[in-house]
Amino acid sequence: MRARRAGRLSVTLCRDFREFGALAGEWDALHRRCATATPFQSHAWLHSWWISYGQEGRLRVLLVRRSGRLIGAAPLMLAHRPMPLLVPMGGAISDFFDILLDEEEAGYAVGALGRGLERAARHAVVDLREVRPDASAQLLFGRWAGGRSRLTDSTCMELPARPLGDLASPLTGARGQRLRAKLRRVDALGVETRRIPPSEVPAAIGTLLRLHELQWRDRGVNPEHLRTRFSDHLIRSVGRMAGDGTAAMTEFRLDGTVVVANLTLQSGRLAGGYLYGADPGLRERKVDVSTLLLREVAQQASDAGHEVLSLLRGAEQYKDHWRPVRVVNQRLLLARPGLEPLLRLRESQVAVRERAAGTVKSRFPAARDWRDRLAGLPVLGR
Repeated sequence: MRARRAGRLSVTLCRDFREFGALAGEWDALHRRCATATPFQSHAWLHSWWISYGQEGRLRVLLVRRSGRLIGAAPLMLAHRPMPLLVPMGGAISDFFDILLDEEEAGYAVGALGRGLERAARHAVVDLREVRPDASAQLLFGRWAGGRSRLTDSTCMELPARPLGDLASPLTGARGQRLRAKLRRVDALGVETRRIPPSEVPAAIGTLLRLHELQWRDRGVNPEHLRTRFSDHLIRSVGRMAGDGTAAMTEFRLDGTVVVANLTLQSGRLAGGYLYGADPGLRERKVDVSTLLLREVAQQASDAGHEVLSLLRGAEQYKDHWRPVRVVNQRLLLARPGLEPLLRLRESQVAVRERAAGTVKSRFPAARDWRDRLAGLPVLGR
């Protein structure tokens, strides 16, 4: 550790997608050394996302190295509307943003990233969405010398990563009885669970999206989930992530037919159910899909040693049955000292959008994520 700290620090800005692609090995190693990293900062997720959603000339990835070893990274991109902005890679289909910091050198790395970001954002406001309260990006915000503002973003629901029996033990009375009845129903029907190996991910993604469309038919399915670019992204990214343990796909069969398919993303402290699809016929058979899924995902998270089981974005009422903790993501705005008026303008734009989104929420009370409904963007963690 002393030898690394004695080496020279360098900060570079990666603007070439081929160069970013070549970073896979050292990026993944840094991802594993960053305790706050979420699956949405994995190289597999970001690289695949750029193939489906990125725009040429917009890549802006800050890299910090000491003696050639990657110790910090900030995966960003340039946006021109409604003003020049540096925003996270991963877009609306990613539930969390963070920077990556080597735990042993976090102080050095975040300082260097701040200096690099100040140069990269010479004419732009930095707008970091969906930052968890314990994210490494909070260190960057705390050290920023220019204009800054902290706003609220999406609400997430979280549980301890423990088996369902442990999560259910505090549930007493009628609530506990209903849970046990739901589990008995699943077991009586003989639902079989199978975890999908990496080689079968492409077919499993197809099954998941087909069931997801059936599940939401005539109920306002998220249009992004039906697009080829989304399925291509999942096939590419999850195929890699399932191999290194940052993704897990599970299918549930009844009488030999897949009736539920689920995708879980996981890394570091956190695991979360990202997307699932379920045969609508299960409702007629009185199968509670959310209980079925939670039992499996909670067991996966516990077995893998994660600390947090995230239900991801959205504060839907059904999630409250498990008495989760509400964690509010944050939106961090940063600007160089001379650009503070632009930062305040960005604050005003966000406030206007939030007021409009509140109107949409009142008109569409069943919307699962009313901010994304307003924008016509993907809804996650469903």
